Amino acid sequence: MSKRLAICPGSFDPVTFGHLDIIQRGAKVFDEVIVAVFNNQSKSPLFTVSERIDLLKSTTAQLENVRVDACDGLLMEYARDKGASAILRGLRAVSDFEYELQITSMNRKLNEDIETFFMMTNNQYSFLSSSMVKEVAKYHANVSDLVPSEVEEALKGKFKQISEG
Repeated sequence: MSKRLAICPGSFDPVTFGHLDIIQRGAKVFDEVIVAVFNNQSKSPLFTVSERIDLLKSTTAQLENVRVDACDGLLMEYARDKGASAILRGLRAVSDFEYELQITSMNRKLNEDIETFFMMTNNQYSFLSSSMVKEVAKYHANVSDLVPSEVEEALKGKFKQISEG
């Protein structure tokens, strides 16, 4: 039997406990999970792709079947090239579903052999987004219950650089 490989795509700017919840639970379902960091051209990222990869590697290091990689092309081409059979996406609320449904429909058109699996995030993270974390961290508020400590430190460093810059 072939390995069940899933791609968990996102911008992860920065990675939050909500993302990690989906990644950890996905790692229990699939033989291997590749967390694919995308550089979303429609967003202005706080962290570089390289910084996001480093933060993800450090926060998922205990998960032996999780790898972190970067991708700047089409998700379905990347998934095909890696030999993935699934895309793993987290859902926080009904509003996420409409957006994800559009993306999934297009992905299905591009490659009907790769299934998309939606996983509901843990209720305690249903409000959480990277944008919200950045907004709160920008004003030096406590984000320790939203992101791992290394991400919190990276946020503090980034906003310190910006305020001094």
